[in-house]
Amino acid sequence: MPKPPPTPESGPDLFEEIVRLRASGEPGALATVIGTRGSTPGKETMRLLVKASGEFVGTVGGGCVEADVVDACLDVIESDVPKRLTFRLTANATGESGLMCGGELEVFIEPVTAPQLVLFGAGHISKDLCTIAARAGFRVTVVDDRATFANAERFPEARAVIAADTFTECFERLSVPASACCVVVTRGHAYDLECTEYALHTAARYVGLIGSHVKVRNILRRLASESRLDGVDLERLHAPIGIDLGGGTHGEIAVSIVAELIAHRRGHLEGLRTKRISTHEMQTVTGRVAPATEESEAGEA
Repeated sequence: MPKPPPTPESGPDLFEEIVRLRASGEPGALATVIGTRGSTPGKETMRLLVKASGEFVGTVGGGCVEADVVDACLDVIESDVPKRLTFRLTANATGESGLMCGGELEVFIEPVTAPQLVLFGAGHISKDLCTIAARAGFRVTVVDDRATFANAERFPEARAVIAADTFTECFERLSVPASACCVVVTRGHAYDLECTEYALHTAARYVGLIGSHVKVRNILRRLASESRLDGVDLERLHAPIGIDLGGGTHGEIAVSIVAELIAHRRGHLEGLRTKRISTHEMQTVTGRVAPATEESEAGEA
């Protein structure tokens, strides 16, 4: 049985809704009719904005073809890669219009989601990180418990700067969407631990922590021993953060981190040499799996 065409969301202006989606970090995709051939209900420059929920604003002409465009938009939201598609209309694709269409509709679909980056820590590395990430298209929010460091003057490229007396107070003012990346680069292990725990309990798809392997293991052990990792998916944790470029200056470290953020966003992390310890090691450190023994390793060999 064919599925019914979707119903557009009423009310908001399409362009105002794009602005709202980009500000909130909510995923969305915009379909624009860029060409038609033959008889089609959709005309050039018609637009359809689709949210991750499947709700949409606007139209590309209505009918069953609109349902196909919505499905294609959902694919673009998932992949974050634009597409140019052609939809052929037949008698079965006339939908509620009842028109005997036999033409083609060419549609360009592009993601409108603005990648969000939350930086915990406002030190020297964060300053470089903010600049480079903003140039790469990220909307950056900087968070720190020191207003002398976390301010608009030091971070002119940031979309928002949040400063309070404690990180806990900062957390209360934060909203972290599922599409966001969180990067922890504070000035001390205790703050790193606090911010990492918070980030892992948000919906953020990516959480990065700077530091050595020893530091990462110690923080994971501490959080696990205090039952502060319950329900946390460690696949989301990238620690130590960064592509292994061999650099050591603040700027080089920032470049390696943003490179990893871009690769993660574009789905190209696999095969790159990152500094991250494996998920299996994280699970071992946190006691979720037993450490491998010489016998088990010999058996696997």
